Amino acid sequence: QVQLVESGGGLVQAGGSLRLSCAASGRTLSSYAMGWFRQAPGKEREFVSAISRSGTSKSYADSVKGRFTISRDNAKNTVYLQMNSLKPEDTAVYYCAATITPFSDYEHDYRYWGQGTQVTVSS
Repeated sequence: QVQLVESGGGLVQAGGSLRLSCAASGRTLSSYAMGWFRQAPGKEREFVSAISRSGTSKSYADSVKGRFTISRDNAKNTVYLQMNSLKPEDTAVYYCAATITPFSDYEHDYRYWGQGTQVTVSS
């Protein structure tokens, strides 16, 4: 199995940027497709972005398209989420997750989860 640890969250003003990292230990990250999800207060967790094992396939929620970029460095066992033009509605706890399926936008396909990192965007 794989253990995931997110970092890079924080407080940023609207229009600003943050880069989240998800470091994996245990099994090599290249064995998994990866995803980012987020959960805002009082709301259900939602899909943000996903990337295939090789990094050739990517997907994004409509709400973040054109602003967020997912990437991975399998040599470093790390997945990233570059978040630009942040909006107050991006405020949430962001989770990275790993799945043995080739590629998925669906939360229930993901077996391994990090503990989350808080992102707060002030207006």
